[in-house]
Amino acid sequence: MPDASPSVDLDLRLVRYFTVVADELHFGRAATALRVAQPSLSRQIRRLEQQVGARLLDRTPRGTRLTEAGTAFLPRARALLRAAEEAAGLARAAARPSGITIGWTVNLIVTPAVRELRRRHADADVRTVHLPWDQVRAALLDHRADAVLTRLPLRTDGLRVTVLHDEPRVLLVPAGHRLAGRESVTVDDFADEPLPRVPDEEWNAFWRIDPRPDGSRAPDGPLLAAVEDKLELVASGEALSIMPAGLPFSELRPDVVSVPLRGVEPSHVVLATRAGDRGRLVTAFRTCAEALLGPHGAERRPE
Repeated sequence: MPDASPSVDLDLRLVRYFTVVADELHFGRAATALRVAQPSLSRQIRRLEQQVGARLLDRTPRGTRLTEAGTAFLPRARALLRAAEEAAGLARAAARPSGITIGWTVNLIVTPAVRELRRRHADADVRTVHLPWDQVRAALLDHRADAVLTRLPLRTDGLRVTVLHDEPRVLLVPAGHRLAGRESVTVDDFADEPLPRVPDEEWNAFWRIDPRPDGSRAPDGPLLAAVEDKLELVASGEALSIMPAGLPFSELRPDVVSVPLRGVEPSHVVLATRAGDRGRLVTAFRTCAEALLGPHGAERRPE
């Protein structure tokens, strides 16, 4: 009977270093991103290659490239790091069985429901955290948050999502734009105007209305992520943007104007939790959210 393969003890810190180098394909940029000296990073990668038993990266005159072994190792390295983070999150959650972390995204208020949860469960450790719009699913799955108030679209596999209320969508234009004084607009009114993009195709489809009802594609605008960047683009006249009506644009930027957008599906504000999480605090918070953050109890304020 053949001998069992020897066990391999991988240093997760080195695995993370490898994934950053693989992303950058440049040791200098990777060292800057990791805030380590480049010679030290090179030594750490060699240590990882010794642990793995294969060369993972090659340096060439044109830069750094993955070897065949490195290409095979990279997706498993990423999965290993995700599994380690999830395991740590589960351990933290188990160590704090009477706690819950509640998240929210831009300009959505969880306060009424959080306050009620604390009143009903005075013994519980109830924490809150603001999350970027594109980190909701990851935060839930790795247990950085247990419930999040956010907006659709959102990848829902592995999650339970409850729609709490709808809010209309508006078109954001510069203060001097030809559409700024309109009572409302339709997609046809700005069909040729560029709209910003984000690194999420489902999000782009909804917030850019892409494709349009007639099958045409929305003109591409700059690629970005932050709401503040969108406001700057609109104010400078580089693009228009479709946004939730609940955002206080005039308070954030007096040089932009929101115009109601007719003939489109509204934005959906939702509560997202992990699928199958029936913990007492998650269940209790969902009840509070449905009662206080639904269509009659929803509250909003500027960030």
